[in-house]
This record gives sequence, structure tokens and C-alpha cells, in this order.
Amino acid sequence: MMLEVHAIHKSYEGSPLLTGVSFQVGSGEILGLLGASGSGKSTLLRIIAGLETPEAGRVLWEGRDLAPVPVHARGIGLVFQDYALFPHLNVAANIGYGLRLRRESPDRIHQRVADLLALVGLSGFAARRISELSGGEQQRVALARALAIEPKLLLFDEPLGALDRSLRERLLAELRAILQKSRVPAIYVTHDQEEAFALADRVALLHAGCIVRMGSPDQIWQDPGSVWAARFLGAGNLVEGIARDGAVETAWGRFPLVCSHAHAAGERLQLLLRRERVRLDPGGELEGVVADVTFQKDHYQVRFESGLEFHLAERPRTGDRLRLQLPDHAFTCLGNEDDHGH
Repeated sequence: MMLEVHAIHKSYEGSPLLTGVSFQVGSGEILGLLGASGSGKSTLLRIIAGLETPEAGRVLWEGRDLAPVPVHARGIGLVFQDYALFPHLNVAANIGYGLRLRRESPDRIHQRVADLLALVGLSGFAARRISELSGGEQQRVALARALAIEPKLLLFDEPLGALDRSLRERLLAELRAILQKSRVPAIYVTHDQEEAFALADRVALLHAGCIVRMGSPDQIWQDPGSVWAARFLGAGNLVEGIARDGAVETAWGRFPLVCSHAHAAGERLQLLLRRERVRLDPGGELEGVVADVTFQKDHYQVRFESGLEFHLAERPRTGDRLRLQLPDHAFTCLGNEDDHGH
């Protein structure tokens, strides 16, 4: 592994913020670090960069402890929320700053800066002062500056948060292409699951100071592993049930229980029922009265009076009584703990 983070602990104002965080990042891998605001994502990135010191734990690069290595010698490209641009330098000088420190030729610097300005949509901005740029433009300059030095590891802290949706989607695609081509490993911190899922090879969910779930985007979406994760991701309906002889009893009926873990009879379980895994069927086992309908591009999101929500291809009317057919394995078991996978 290129980067290894071992049992990092850190407190903030006397309260635990990170409590034994561990993970690895392999060669060329993009890891999305996803969590709510205040979960410690940015602090963890600053520890990896060397800008903060953990109270316990280690950060290793190819087996070497980075604790004694100063920030400037770690070979890490940083793109943080506060931009950290030099106000007295113009755009081109900011992007080429690291290259000048490395004594690259003027021609090489000029070409690299021009290429990166085009990539981030700022061609023609080379001579602009930083104070003349919007927040989104400043963030794009910071992204270009981090990429300019072709670092061995990239750390991103919500770098696209100030950009409009269409530009953010384009830059995400271009950034992933750049990272895949260069094979530079990266950690991308965000609270936006769409960004994390679009960019990352693996996603780590950070909650209550710990990594509570890690896997590929599709693995995490299909099985969030806990009620907190399912709620945070907006993965579907959260339903309580009781285990009974290989089945689960819910307020909407009795259904087969498929779970890799054994559950005792009478055990209360938290279940995830997907919005999209249903179809209209007069003989369906789940019934409800439509309370609200909203159009969502390629489907209608239908909310029943019970609070359950589903995705349907056809638009029902408010007040309609519908019956829905659930597929096999409609429920994903999240265990019996609210904040932990099982």
C-alpha cells in the first residue's frame, strides 16, 4: 500500500473527534472520505498532510513513518476549502509556484500552466489577480496548482463545493481521468455522496470518530451497513421489524429475511426497503394511500400516507390506493444497532 493510516486519535476542545481511524490507499487508488460536517474529515486530511499532529496513531508512506517529515517534503498536493492562494501573485504565478521552486524551465512552466488553465476552465485568466476572482474561480486555481507539481499523493477537501452543478460534474470527470492516467493516489473529502460515488474507487464513511463502512460505491449503496449510513445516504425507507423463523414481521406484513448473520426469534431489526425495488400490482403484498407525488426526471417519487416512499414509472394521483409487489430480497438487514453495522 502507498498510504497507511493507523489508529489515528484526535480531540477537539476536549471532546474526541477521531477515535482510532485506520485505512489504506493503494497505488493509483482514489479514496472518497464521506461524512457529515464536523465529523473530522478535514482534520484527518490535515494530519496526513502534516499540518496537524495526532494524539496517537501513525501515518505511513510506503512503510515509512511520516511523523518526522516536514510538510514541504511529503510530496503531497493539497486542495483545501480556504484556497490558500497567494494574493500578491497572479493566477499563472500561483499555479506555477511549485514548479518554480523545483527550478523547472520557464517554457515548461508556461506550458503546464496553460494546460491546467484550460483544464479547469480558466483560459485567459493567467494575468488576473486573485482578488479579481470569484470563490469558484479561486478554487479552480487551487486545484490547478495542486496538480501542477504532479504530486505522489493528492488530498482534496471539498474542492468543488463552490462550483455550479454542470461545471462540478465536468471537473469531476476530468479530475478522475487525470488521476487514472497519472496513477496518483488521492483522498477526496466531501459531504456530497454524488461527488464521492462519481470519483472514488472506494468510499469510507466517517461517523462518530470512526470509519463505520468502507467499500466500493456500489457495495455501500447496496448495503450501507447501519441505520446511520442508510439515513445519511438517503438509501431508502427505514423499517423496523421482528425476526420470526427466517422471516421478518413489519407493520406492512411478513417478509422473507435474508441476512448473512443469525438473528434470534423476537430480535428487533432495522431494515432498509429500497424505493426503486417495487412495481405496481393489484395483487401486491404492500398497500398504501398516495400522499404526495414529485417528478424526478426518469421516475415519480411517490410518498404514502404511512411515510414510505417509492419510485414508480407511472404517475399516480394523490389519494389513490395502490398495491405494490416487492421483489425477492426486498429488505436489506441493517442489524439491531442504530449507529453500527453488524
